[in-house]
Amino acid sequence: MAEHYKPVKYKAWEMSLEERFQEVYPPLSERDATVEANRCLFCYDAPCMDACPTHIDIPTFIKKIATGNVKGSARTILESNLLGATCARVCPVQELCEGACVLEHDHKPIAIGRLQRYATDYAIERNIKFFEKGKPNGKKVAIVGAGPAGLSCAGELAKLGFDVTVYERQKLAGGLDTYGIVVFREPIEVSLREVKMIEDLGVNVKTGVNVGKDITFEELIEKNDAVFVSIGLGDVPNMEIPGENLPGVHDGLEFIAETKTQPLNTIKFGKRVAIIGAGNTAIDAATIARRLGAERVNMIYRRSEAEMTAYHFEYEFALGEGVSFMFLTQPIEVVGNGRVEGLKCIRMDLGTPDQSGRRAPVPVPNSEFIVECDMVIKAIGQKKHTNVMQKLATFGVQETKGYIAVDTTTNRTANPKIFAGGDCVRSIGEASTVMAVQDGKIAARAIHEQLVGKGELAHAGKCCK
Repeated sequence: MAEHYKPVKYKAWEMSLEERFQEVYPPLSERDATVEANRCLFCYDAPCMDACPTHIDIPTFIKKIATGNVKGSARTILESNLLGATCARVCPVQELCEGACVLEHDHKPIAIGRLQRYATDYAIERNIKFFEKGKPNGKKVAIVGAGPAGLSCAGELAKLGFDVTVYERQKLAGGLDTYGIVVFREPIEVSLREVKMIEDLGVNVKTGVNVGKDITFEELIEKNDAVFVSIGLGDVPNMEIPGENLPGVHDGLEFIAETKTQPLNTIKFGKRVAIIGAGNTAIDAATIARRLGAERVNMIYRRSEAEMTAYHFEYEFALGEGVSFMFLTQPIEVVGNGRVEGLKCIRMDLGTPDQSGRRAPVPVPNSEFIVECDMVIKAIGQKKHTNVMQKLATFGVQETKGYIAVDTTTNRTANPKIFAGGDCVRSIGEASTVMAVQDGKIAARAIHEQLVGKGELAHAGKCCK
């Protein structure tokens, strides 16, 4: 496991609540960052760059750290990824840049994520402004959703001279970066500082606005030259089992959001917690429950370890936190008298592969049993925005498996005025912050080329003095 995600060894009862929710690793010191940067081989045609979805010039930003030019390093990162501070913390670096490092197999890979965090934090903490709004070009763009895809698109368009307004239904902008990433991976302040950076480029971010209710898609399409839809996905769906409405059953994303927006000592949790699901959100909910003080946390998954959708390093992280796993186990009822007292489950076996390519779970007859618990957290994926899709369909927007269908080279939908990106288009492949950021970049460039032309791109978004 890469050092960046090595589980923290702690005894919960010996640490304060605040200490348990500090970032997993403290920031690198100047000395440690310089030493680590000097380990880099600064490869020509570096594989780490190819592995980065936003194609950050990784050897260059690391070289600048090695030579003491941390400000220049941050600029190199942000030129390719305006949300570089978030991605430094939450990217699955083992699967991307660090996993591709030439030192991965024979030595220890360069800690690219931690070095990126060192450089971007340096710039953000000093309020260094690298970019300014481009010369106005007379074009207006509306962004629906202030998650990483929307913010990335908005920032890139602002640098190109567009008049950009972002509409976000939540009270705070940032999407899952603000609400859905555990605080010991990314404090909420990091996401909100990036939102402020986008606003400083002249982007108007309107929060608490529900597109479809407070303002219609018709209005946005009529009053703007282009619309970028980055609405992510919805809430965790119902499990469709008896008892799931009992007090003590919680939505995994809402549980995570509480740790980002509420005082930790006000968050209610169980002593024996059952987590349903085995994706990254389920892992996050499980580790939060442990750090809040849950004595036992069981993750319950109907398939085997091999079929887990969570990254393997996340699985190991949870094991290091004392989380237990119950594989080939399907919940069939939440039991209790007025509150959660247990989770009735049935053993499963694996049959033939289903549409996902994974072997489908098959119940084992007469194998029911009860897992004692006083809290159930469901983390079984997210709903698709069917109502939004129905509305967009009236404008000619098509769908793929419930996701918005786009041309992947431009992120344009079947309606030439509507573009989309982020989780709402991710019908295949991994959904992640860094992929959403790249979606926003792709759409911004395509919108500019469609409305203004290619010739102005090279001179847009100049660096501030």
